[in-house]
Amino acid sequence: MSWTLTEADLPDLARGAAVLGTGGGGDPYVGRLLVREAIREHGPITILDPSEVDDDALVVPTAQMGAPTVVHEKLPNGAEPVLALRTLERHLGRSADATMPIECGGINSMIPLIVGARLGLPVVDADGMGRAFPELQMETFGVYGVTGSPMAIGGERGETTVIDTGADNKRMEWLARGVTIRLGGVAHIAEYAMSGADVKRTAVPQTLSLALTVGRTIREAREANEDPVEWLASALRSTPYQHLRVLFRGKVSDVERRTEAGFARGRAAAVSFDGSSKLEILFQNENLLATVDGTVRCLVPDLICVLESATAEPITTETLRFGQRVTVVGISTPPLMRTPEALDTFGPGAFGLPHPFVPVEQIGAET
Repeated sequence: MSWTLTEADLPDLARGAAVLGTGGGGDPYVGRLLVREAIREHGPITILDPSEVDDDALVVPTAQMGAPTVVHEKLPNGAEPVLALRTLERHLGRSADATMPIECGGINSMIPLIVGARLGLPVVDADGMGRAFPELQMETFGVYGVTGSPMAIGGERGETTVIDTGADNKRMEWLARGVTIRLGGVAHIAEYAMSGADVKRTAVPQTLSLALTVGRTIREAREANEDPVEWLASALRSTPYQHLRVLFRGKVSDVERRTEAGFARGRAAAVSFDGSSKLEILFQNENLLATVDGTVRCLVPDLICVLESATAEPITTETLRFGQRVTVVGISTPPLMRTPEALDTFGPGAFGLPHPFVPVEQIGAET
């Protein structure tokens, strides 16, 4: 069923999107403010269930790409993703019937909402990552046969670029990353234009609804003076993300972070409160690998989420700081994201990690 997103939903949606973003996907607070202003100016947004999208409809996902660290200093004004969509529409010779997220994390759950509000377009309740990933080819859309090209890029000063690499989504990412770097490290895009039938076949469904549920669950648990992590684990059991495992509790002891080649790369470490164990997280925009005392506890594509211990507020990779008290959880991804084809595209090997994928429910254990 379709539903209406209002300004009152935005704090819960942003919080949930940041959890599902596994540390990346861009700053959810910035996205929340941009959507709030768009709703205030243009009205609420219609969210369409994938089953309600006509098979022959044209759906054009919109997003932000670049290093999340850059957005703290280079705030978007909200017009850039509209520019990217309009540019791609002109190139295709057809108007979009709806837009959709490419990922369900951070600011990239918000960008299509800005576009939807500004243009009066519905937003499909689905995405192509089921979390956030750092590269554009890492989409269930591409895994199951939809090409990212042609894609359009919009810059803050009205610059536009159209990239068409045919079926080579990885080369599309490489070229788009170069353009984004030259636009200052962040840009806005429209890509993976597809039919409604392709949305139903290739997208991870109901992820905006899931983000809203995650954010609301954390808030309501706090209001009831209950453990938000326990409530979240319970809420996820009836979803495709059904397994949550607490991987570690402790204090951040070190963060190494650098912006290079259009990504925020680095690692973070934490020590347990009794000093007996050490956690290490490797990230590239998003958290990719979590080890405890050298043993793998969770790895991509399953979700590694760093939460503030007292409130369960998600902590993104660009806001990790020494001394933060954290609870780190692993969350399982849907079956659509664990097929051999999917793991070839965004499993451990796609990031150069030497570990085979093992589901978090088989290896995750609280420390």
